[in-house]
Amino acid sequence: MTHPLPGRRLARGSVGVLAATVLTGIAVVPASAAEPDLGIGPLAPITDVRPGSGVDVPFSLLNKGTDDVGKVWVTYSVTSGLTAADSYSNCRYSKEPAHDEAPARELAVCAVDQPLKPGVVYVPEHPLGLKALDRALYDNLSMTVEATEPGPSDGGGSDPVPGTGAPLKLVEKAPATDADRADHGEDSASSDVTAVNTADFALTGAQLKGKAGDEVTATVTFANEGPAWVYREPGRSAATVDVRIPPGTSVVKAHDFCTPVTRTHYSCGTSQSWVDEERGEEYPFVLRIDKVVEGATGKVSFDGTDRPFDRNAANDTADIVVNAGSGTAGGSTDGSSTGGSSAAGSSATGGTAATGGSSGGSDAASAASSSTSGGSTDGGPGTRTVDGGLAATGSDSTLPVVGASAAALLAGGGIVYAVRRRTAAAEQR
Repeated sequence: MTHPLPGRRLARGSVGVLAATVLTGIAVVPASAAEPDLGIGPLAPITDVRPGSGVDVPFSLLNKGTDDVGKVWVTYSVTSGLTAADSYSNCRYSKEPAHDEAPARELAVCAVDQPLKPGVVYVPEHPLGLKALDRALYDNLSMTVEATEPGPSDGGGSDPVPGTGAPLKLVEKAPATDADRADHGEDSASSDVTAVNTADFALTGAQLKGKAGDEVTATVTFANEGPAWVYREPGRSAATVDVRIPPGTSVVKAHDFCTPVTRTHYSCGTSQSWVDEERGEEYPFVLRIDKVVEGATGKVSFDGTDRPFDRNAANDTADIVVNAGSGTAGGSTDGSSTGGSSAAGSSATGGTAATGGSSGGSDAASAASSSTSGGSTDGGPGTRTVDGGLAATGSDSTLPVVGASAAALLAGGGIVYAVRRRTAAAEQR
């Protein structure tokens, strides 16, 4: 009689089999099937894709087990710059909205009803067909293979729709080598898909009037004027905007997405790690005019974050100007007028989170061109005129511990702010 390996406990069924063997002297072998062990090969990055063109995606599967697997489910999903070019009849297609800090995706679940032999590499009869949309730039493809049908997505997407074309089929490529087994170690894989495209990031400042002691609101606007959306790696801000406050003013309230670096320098991020085309963020700053300084000017700029897709440098900076050529004249009627259009209908009051990315934000065209209340857009490119007040000291002295910590944290790259969860919940209401 063969004894179990030292240190291993017998399963309950095995104990019964062992007892029967001892009593009858006849070996009994329990009927059991090996668990399916499927793997998908690595997906190579795809580059130089042209918007509007097709994208062929080869992939490979391997049954690493010892028994045939009679049916498999291949699932693939793409971010919103891509779409399925082929409509396979054995696939069901749906769309998932942005959720859990991930952007919206298109999803296909394909039931491939054919056996996969053990130890054989399979590839699709034809490469998987995708298409790059006009908004494509930095996109992502993810794939999984399973031996059981996947459950419904928890992202609250649309109802699945069956495809109408020829089915997705697999064909044998070759017996698996040791290298194939190493390459197909996981049941999921992903790849970046990069398109040849541009996205114009633009900034708008404000022009304000007020008397000493007035509080005014300067709304700085960041907009992606397209044509592409921009998706950074998770946890990284889509853009980081430096805001330097005009001399003679002090900050009463900064926007929730903005962190102080010094008393007159703030670094502002985005609500998500992506920003759709014609979307962006608004950053209202409530300032107090401590001292009237004619033509006091603060600067707005991008922090130097890598933006190879942005070919238009003309709108990469803007000014916040207080009392341009007006001396002490020009106080506001209510002390708190806004300096820009509201994002997606939300109020752009100081400290209120303006939404961005696919979860909502200011329309770029509106944000860049609409006039603001209480003034005229006569401050030149990148500025808006409003009557009202705003507060930040003209001193550039560094803040104590909190300012230093914020500066160190921001030095590592843009921050996607936790307040986005609060913003998204408010939008859903």
